[in-house]
Amino acid sequence: MMNPEYISILTLVVYALVVLTIIVYQAARLPDGWRAWILFAITRVYAPGLWGIKANRRCPFPGDSAAIIIANHRSPVDPIILWYNSHLGSPQKRLRCISFLMAREYYELPGLVGWISRAMHSIPVDRDGRDVVPVREALRKLKQGEMIGVFPEGGIQDPRPIAHANSGIAFLALRSKAPVYPVYINNSPRGKNMIEPFYSFSNASVVYGEPIDLSDYYGRRASREVLEEVTTLMMQQLASLGDTVYLGSPTSEENKQLIQMPEDHYLSAN
Repeated sequence: MMNPEYISILTLVVYALVVLTIIVYQAARLPDGWRAWILFAITRVYAPGLWGIKANRRCPFPGDSAAIIIANHRSPVDPIILWYNSHLGSPQKRLRCISFLMAREYYELPGLVGWISRAMHSIPVDRDGRDVVPVREALRKLKQGEMIGVFPEGGIQDPRPIAHANSGIAFLALRSKAPVYPVYINNSPRGKNMIEPFYSFSNASVVYGEPIDLSDYYGRRASREVLEEVTTLMMQQLASLGDTVYLGSPTSEENKQLIQMPEDHYLSAN
């Protein structure tokens, strides 16, 4: 007859092997790499406990096709709030990253913010407005069926109304023909620096909207006027989710801080 102590140790070993097998299996299923899986595992426990995230309904993002997610931006943790439950909306329940367009200076930080940005396969954007490579990279990812996240306001904003957004987001949507999902984030944690929100309590919530139908614009020449019209349409629908307003097109100076379009932006979006 086996020693009870030996049986207890053997049971613990078996449990440990089962847990390890599950971890390896889930990590292997995530095509975006082990760092993304570690971030996801931590976030699934950390985010709802610290930020109390609620939603108006189950996340509607697709599980295996391209999508553009647009949201207001009030905190450095907004990408995590948008991402950590995104897999629950699809029948496959497949976890995959949302590649956010973000400022290069934050993407390249050596600490927590930079690590999270790289783990989520974010796309760095230069603020000088001369680099169109990020837009082309976003289009490439969308063509491959990946999800792109954009904060069209161009940076973290203070007021509740939706700040100016330039027509780069409309260019992405029309050129890729990917569905655009608006999400309004309420009460995401704030702080005096980029790190403080990650350990600050809040009662955050998200309001998921229906995909924005832009099919009427697909056959039209992507002129500046059309892109501005599409941008306004998308931003107004985003603002309506938060019971607020969209402040309109940016000034030329504000435009430099937002998503820049390739020089061929005036070509047909087909």
